[in-house]
Amino acid sequence: MHSATRLGASALAVVLLVAGGRSSLGEAAEGDDAWPSFRGPRASGVADGQSLPDRWSGVDGTNIRWRAAIPGLAHSSPIVRDGRVFVTSAISADPEATFRPGLYGAGTASPDRSPQRWMVYALDAETGAVLWEAVAAEGRPRDARHVKNTYASATPATDGRYVVALFGSQGLHAFDMDGRRVWTKDLGRLDAGAYDVPQLEWGPASSPIIVGDLVVVQCDTQGESFLLAADVRTGETVWRTPRDELPSWGTPSVYDSPTGSAIVTNGSNFIRGYDLRTGRERWRLGGSSRITAPTPVVAGELLVVASGRAPEAPLFAVRVAAAGDITLGPRQASSPAVAWRHERRGPYMPTPIVYRGRLYALHDAGILDAYDVGTGAEIYRRRIPHAGFGFSASPVAADGRLYLSGEDGVIFVVRAGARFDLLATNDMGEPLMATPALAGGVMYVRGARHLFAVAGN
Repeated sequence: MHSATRLGASALAVVLLVAGGRSSLGEAAEGDDAWPSFRGPRASGVADGQSLPDRWSGVDGTNIRWRAAIPGLAHSSPIVRDGRVFVTSAISADPEATFRPGLYGAGTASPDRSPQRWMVYALDAETGAVLWEAVAAEGRPRDARHVKNTYASATPATDGRYVVALFGSQGLHAFDMDGRRVWTKDLGRLDAGAYDVPQLEWGPASSPIIVGDLVVVQCDTQGESFLLAADVRTGETVWRTPRDELPSWGTPSVYDSPTGSAIVTNGSNFIRGYDLRTGRERWRLGGSSRITAPTPVVAGELLVVASGRAPEAPLFAVRVAAAGDITLGPRQASSPAVAWRHERRGPYMPTPIVYRGRLYALHDAGILDAYDVGTGAEIYRRRIPHAGFGFSASPVAADGRLYLSGEDGVIFVVRAGARFDLLATNDMGEPLMATPALAGGVMYVRGARHLFAVAGN
């Protein structure tokens, strides 16, 4: 969280919500009209060629192409493919069900254990009209959720053939592009919560990724943790690899290595690399926080992996050719496999972003760090002038701009570069927990009640 003194179960709580999902090999390149999973193609968070305005308002409608009400509660991000925007939600039978944003450390569970409907929606990207809606599951939740979390915090993924949504203990669900159910897979009870106070249940947030014909999910829980690949066409298990891990909320990422396609996972015991084809572990790196949420980011020949819980709160840059146990010594800052490491600089919730040779790390309390991604050298550290709730969503970037969504409901536009330059602050009029999507000259912003399409004239 925002305070280095919050070291027990009460500190950790807020990690879960927006860790969100990721993308796959062979997805659309930057600038294409697709954003098929959390943070877009390969979880980069980058889509140049959007020509977005610097200023807009969700309050008075300036530069808002459309706004659509989405029922229920969800911190999952929108995804975009083939002229459609897909979002998920969980609709409680309790009309008073809510979540509580803000910077705090209490590990309190929400009292909402009422029956839910777990939903997938497809909207027209041009108009915001709902094209179809599908009930993925319904009934009482098998787990509690943190008071800041929702029952739909994992971002869906699509490859243009299927839309896949993960709802934790309510299963993994695949639909075709017209909303017809293709398959459902029960993954068992996925109890993600406080590692040191097992009775605290916080709910999951890790999202599926689609890589070719595989759906890959990372399930780190209080019980049996595992990484699983299923056939996207049938839901049948292709491989399942046990993990000796604490509960976590990060989503796996896919990368190219000298020995073939691989998966990198963030985890408390070890950051790990796996063979995509077999699920066998290739390498492991110790030294993470006891709570991990950010998604690993691919930056050319480097993998940037962060976690923000004190005292470790590391920021690592791992080489894609890593193999074996690459854990650094206590005073070791680099090695042949690890390009560099910073201690106590990792963000807790937001995933870092690499853009035009620089790494930007946004912290929950509103500190923005910039580094040279190749060397790890610090470029600047500045505070974002937010109102107080902090940041859970991850930064995205386009056309020389960084977009930082605050829980207060304001999106900060910062010029990318060697110095901090705040260009604009744009009020959406409602809390923002989800990471935006960029596609086709539009920024799709999910607020607590609405989905907005931000675009210039």
